[in-house]
Amino acid sequence: MTQITEGWVSVPATQKVCAALTAGGSQALFVGGCVRNALLGAPVADIDIATDARPEQVVELAQAAGLKAIPTGIEHGTITVVSGGIPHEITTFRRDVETDGRRAVVAFSDTVEEDAARRDFTMNALYAQPDGTVLDPLNGLPDLLARHVRFIGTAENRIREDYLRSLRYFRFHAWYGDAEAGFDPDALAAIAAHLDGLAGLSRERVGAELLKLLGAPDPAPSIAAMRQAGVLAQLLPGADDRALAPLIALEHQAGADPEPIRRLAAIAAPEIAKSLRLSKAQLQRLTRMRDEASGTASIAELGFRYGDEGGMHETLLRCAFLEQPWSENMRHALHSGAAADFPIQATDLIPTFTGPALGKKLAELESRWIASGFTLTRDDLLGG
Repeated sequence: MTQITEGWVSVPATQKVCAALTAGGSQALFVGGCVRNALLGAPVADIDIATDARPEQVVELAQAAGLKAIPTGIEHGTITVVSGGIPHEITTFRRDVETDGRRAVVAFSDTVEEDAARRDFTMNALYAQPDGTVLDPLNGLPDLLARHVRFIGTAENRIREDYLRSLRYFRFHAWYGDAEAGFDPDALAAIAAHLDGLAGLSRERVGAELLKLLGAPDPAPSIAAMRQAGVLAQLLPGADDRALAPLIALEHQAGADPEPIRRLAAIAAPEIAKSLRLSKAQLQRLTRMRDEASGTASIAELGFRYGDEGGMHETLLRCAFLEQPWSENMRHALHSGAAADFPIQATDLIPTFTGPALGKKLAELESRWIASGFTLTRDDLLGG
C-alpha cells in the first residue's frame, strides 16, 4: 500500500474539508498534481479534491461545516472551498459525453474509474484518500515512479479529444519525464499525425501552455522533440531553438533562475512570439531582450539600464546567440553598471537646454559617461 505522508495531507484545515464531504456520505479524494508531486517529492502548490457529491451538495456540506464555498467553475462541477485561508478546488467526478478537439461536454459520474478515464496522462490519474492512502484505478503509479509520461488509453484518442494535450505532453515531460529514457514513441507518433488540430486552438491557451513548459528546469529536450515532431513549426512558424540548450547551460553556470520569457526570446523573435497573444508587458520584455542581445551596448551598460537581474537576461541571451561562455567578469560588469549613478540631472542643463534639445543633450552626456566606464564626473561632463 502506497501512502502519502506529506505534511499538507494532515493539515487540519484540509482535513476539515474532507470531513465536511465524508460526513455527508460523499467521497473526498485528493487528485492530480498534489498527489503526483507528493509522490515525487516535488512542491505541492494547489490542492484538488474529487468527489461523487454534486456541486450543489458540495456547497451545502461546506456551509454546514462553517466553510466558505465559492462557485468558481460550477458549470464544470468545480467549487472552491476555503478553509484556514487555503483554497481547495473540489470537482465532481465527471465523464466525457462529447469532445471536439478543443473542449468537452461532460456529465457527472458516480465512480472514480470513470473520472480517471477522462484524464490525460496516467500519472495524473492518481488519487489519495484523506489519510493519504493512494488509489490507482488505471495503474499509473509505475509510470509516475519511472517518470514515464504516458497517455491514458491510446494517445490518438486522448489527443483528438483535446489537441492542446499534444503540447501538454511536452510540458509534462519537461517537468516530470525521465530525460535519459526519452519520449514515448506512441505519443510522438500520435502527435505528429494530428498536427492540423493545433491550428484550431486558442492562441492564449497555447501561449500559457508554452510558457509553463519553458519554466521547467530544462525544457530544451522537449522543445527539440516538438521541433522534430513538427509541433514547433505549426505553433510558431519560423522559430529556431538552436540557442535554447546553450542558454540553459549558461543559466546553470551563472546561477540564474528559469525565466520563461527569456527562454522564449531565445527561440522566437517578437514578430513570431506575438502570435501567442502574450500580455503587452511580456511582449515588451521579450522585444527588449532580443534587441539588446543583438545590440552593441556593453554589459556594464546593460546593468546600468536594467539592473543586475534585468541585464542578466540580455547578457545570457547574447552569449547563447554568439556561442560565448559565461564568465564572472560579466557578473562584475553588470553589478558595476547597476551600481553606477549618472551624475547629471535635467536641472543642471536648464535653461541652456529645453524641450527636445534638453533630452538630446542628456542622452549625449550619458553616452559619454557610459563610454568612460562611468568615471567622468559631473564637472567633467558639464565642462566638456
